[in-house]
Amino acid sequence: MRVLITGATGLVGPAVTKVLHDKGIPVNYLTTSKEKLVSTEALQGFYWNPSKGEIDLDCFKGVQAIINLAGTGIAKRWTPLQRRKILRSRTEALEILRKGLQQAGPSQVECLVSASAVGIYPHSPSKFYQEDEQALSNDFLGSVVKDWEAAADRFSPMGVDVAKLRIGLVLSKQGGALPKMALATRNLLGAPYGNGQQWQSWIHIGDLAQLFVFLVENNLKGVYNAVAPNPVTNAKMAKELARALDSPLWLPRVPAWMLRIILGQMSQLLLDSQRVSSKKIEHEGFVFKYPNICTALENLRDTTMRNGLSPRGAHPQELV
Repeated sequence: MRVLITGATGLVGPAVTKVLHDKGIPVNYLTTSKEKLVSTEALQGFYWNPSKGEIDLDCFKGVQAIINLAGTGIAKRWTPLQRRKILRSRTEALEILRKGLQQAGPSQVECLVSASAVGIYPHSPSKFYQEDEQALSNDFLGSVVKDWEAAADRFSPMGVDVAKLRIGLVLSKQGGALPKMALATRNLLGAPYGNGQQWQSWIHIGDLAQLFVFLVENNLKGVYNAVAPNPVTNAKMAKELARALDSPLWLPRVPAWMLRIILGQMSQLLLDSQRVSSKKIEHEGFVFKYPNICTALENLRDTTMRNGLSPRGAHPQELV
């Protein structure tokens, strides 16, 4: 087996590549930066530029599965221009990938596993969302995810099995939200957002990487939530992060109105509540290594220390 990855140089891509390599599975990857191209037996880079409709068709050679992680990050103020980038970077990437696969002629590609997001579920303080939920969010993120998943579904008529992973808050010391949260907490600025009772469905990056590969190896199709079994409230997240960093929480909370002034509509990333179930993928046999927020944060702190960034006992607050 050989796997093609888009977005391989982002937050999740390197972790997925490592899991594949640990299993002896070689990887092709697509990148928009020619400086990031490498060529080895286990890792082969190919250039593409989705916005210009450019793709090296050799990327499909010998590939049985595609993992799609392409997409501009959403943690930047949602100006009209940024909104267009967020949407187009996801749909255009899948479209040029689909057209490229058609142009490449007969192939061995059997499945596509595409990233998606829990932002497709409406804000709710009480509902427990599963994949068959019919009510979908009509806000900006919800519309992006619906178009994103629709673009992935266009691979099905080509005989490709399509799986979509609706990803929650990814916990990683390499990027994403956690380093920013940890920095604020270390500087005594950590606090719950709004009333702190909104649900946050999260996942350790190690589990997320394993989950992508699990879907490929088991040739699963359909929608799966990529979240840990135990979502937490925002207040619980703030408390457990402070505990892992041995840092007190001095501020009671950050008012919702203040976040809306500072972040605009992007504040919904911090204030929306989505309690999401992982039962479907667990029933398929996937076992989470980090099912609880405390063990996930402890692991991220301890691996940082083991890597020499902060010797144990010297600066226990150095999570990232």
